[in-house]
Amino acid sequence: MPRRGKARPSRVGVKGLLGVGIPGRRSRRHSSLSLVAVAALTLALAGCSGGLGALLTKSPGAAYDLSPAQGFARPVGRGRGQLVVAEPTALGPLEGDRILVRPAAGQLAQLPDAQWEERLPRLVQVRLVQSFENAKRLGVGRPADKISADYALLTDLRVFEVSAVDGTAQVEIAAKIVNERSGRIIAARVLRASVPAQTAQGPEAVAAINAAFEQVAAELVLWVSRIV
Repeated sequence: MPRRGKARPSRVGVKGLLGVGIPGRRSRRHSSLSLVAVAALTLALAGCSGGLGALLTKSPGAAYDLSPAQGFARPVGRGRGQLVVAEPTALGPLEGDRILVRPAAGQLAQLPDAQWEERLPRLVQVRLVQSFENAKRLGVGRPADKISADYALLTDLRVFEVSAVDGTAQVEIAAKIVNERSGRIIAARVLRASVPAQTAQGPEAVAAINAAFEQVAAELVLWVSRIV
């Protein structure tokens, strides 16, 4: 029987795919067109500042955190039940990780090269839980913690920004305390804080927003503690 030669794997490199340097496979004209196409693509990626090259080299902006409330000025009594803090609801611009600045009345913009380190509703939820813990409040957690809760704290982020209009950072959160067994709202309140902001740019603007949030978080803990 005739011997069958061992099949050798075909090696097709970049030149083979473009039809360059393989006699008899591609015409000289086709090879020239392929080289022109590769050169044009290379120049486009290297010279286009707003294209794929820019996307690959663009670095993300600085990520900022929020601080939980602590150092409470007046004693916080021990609660009579267990509380879960739900993730706040929010609309549009407040739903993501953008840090908002109000450059003029009726306008909203994103602080350049800056973002929250997490989605703002998620970040606020975690820091509110920590605020209760810092106030020595037992029986506080999130719905994902699977605790047997007596009450739920529902919040809605309404304002969370620094304003260049009046030079302030503003935070406004609407809160409801719900009885988990009956589903009834037993208390509701809107909490606001406004602190001076030296500038509407950079870390100083974020620090002012954080200070306003700490005030709202502290007042929220004290208010809930009088009811739950």
